[in-house]
Amino acid sequence: MSNPVKKFVPCIYLYKKHAVKSLNDITVVEADPIRLVQLYNENDADELIVFDMSEGDEEHEANLDILKEICAVAEMDVTGAGNVKRMEDVKKILYTGCKRAILDYEKESNIAITEEVSLKFGKDKIWVSYSDPAVLSSNKELLEKYVSSLVLMNPHQLRETMDVTDLPFIVQIDQIALNRLIEVFQYDRVSGVTGNTINDNIHEILALKELCLEHDIAIEKLTAAYSWEQLKKNSDGMVPVVVQDYRTQEVLMVAYMNEEAYRETLRTGKMTYYSRSRQELWLKGATSGHYQYVKSLTADCDLDTILAKVSQVGAACHTGAKSCFFNEIARKDYEQADNPLQVFEDVFRVIKDRKVHPKEGSYTNYLFDKGIDKILKKLGEEATEIVIAAKNPNANEVKYEISDFLYHMMVLMAEKDVTWEEITTELANR
Repeated sequence: MSNPVKKFVPCIYLYKKHAVKSLNDITVVEADPIRLVQLYNENDADELIVFDMSEGDEEHEANLDILKEICAVAEMDVTGAGNVKRMEDVKKILYTGCKRAILDYEKESNIAITEEVSLKFGKDKIWVSYSDPAVLSSNKELLEKYVSSLVLMNPHQLRETMDVTDLPFIVQIDQIALNRLIEVFQYDRVSGVTGNTINDNIHEILALKELCLEHDIAIEKLTAAYSWEQLKKNSDGMVPVVVQDYRTQEVLMVAYMNEEAYRETLRTGKMTYYSRSRQELWLKGATSGHYQYVKSLTADCDLDTILAKVSQVGAACHTGAKSCFFNEIARKDYEQADNPLQVFEDVFRVIKDRKVHPKEGSYTNYLFDKGIDKILKKLGEEATEIVIAAKNPNANEVKYEISDFLYHMMVLMAEKDVTWEEITTELANR
């Protein structure tokens, strides 16, 4: 197996809704774990592991809700660990939005469900954590068939792990001199480092990545297919950039890059421009917190304009608007083609508003007032109506009944606090 790309992987130890120091130290380091995620976003972390240290079902459910919030704001893949006893627990972790779940091989029950959860969710969704490499030897065939990666919880067993399996692995290290990280990364199959060595030095990640490159260590980074010299510049020596929301495809703004801005954008993964009015480099979000995280950069056919697809935090426009394009100049009457997801979002927005601001005589408020049992009863009735309508040769009936079903489904989504984005993300991941 070739040496994997190395990743800097902070982690969050989630205990009683707070982030604590480690699995063995419940000193609170951050009362709001979401603030930690934002910090990791801003400092170019590559992935994130969240350990659920909850005690009891009620606390576990509360931590799953926080994990769902973490996945919603994280700009990197999130892996969930802790409190896995059966397949249902793996499902709950993945349903929060986590890219994968970790099985703890210190527990026989986790070893026992490996094949089942891998076949159910896919090998790429399953990682395994361990402290003693002996557990790898005794389960080598199982691991190589049903697991995609490992997490070594005891860095002192690093050398012993190397000869057991060909699987890549992340090493959890809580204390190490930063220059020694280079030594760890030079090991074959070490794909990353996690633990407090990364958490406590999160502001040094970019510098450490530069150090890795100096030692010819492959790291997770944006690689440009076109150099700055290959792009065609305007008379000011700059290239215009059209910025688009990668989820909605909405055009957010237009700005300009000079060579330094181009290189900084590639280095940090955050959109950086050159301000023509201030005559200086401009990291979008540096003062407002409204960063733009790069998803893709594409040059046009003439190589003189860049289309940037980004994950936009907050508003793109300095006025507070999501997009800078809101001053309509002229308009012809035309029938606008409906974006299907936008239609769903618009209807769903009305339904959610009814829940917060009840309207007298509203059928939606009638359903909310009656509660979950009534909503489920109507949803079941509408599902049955679809089946009956499908036996009719006229397709219009099916269309009407599916519309009724989707409306009632959105009422249920609002009742259970599920969003369309979560649904579409889950579908895209399947």
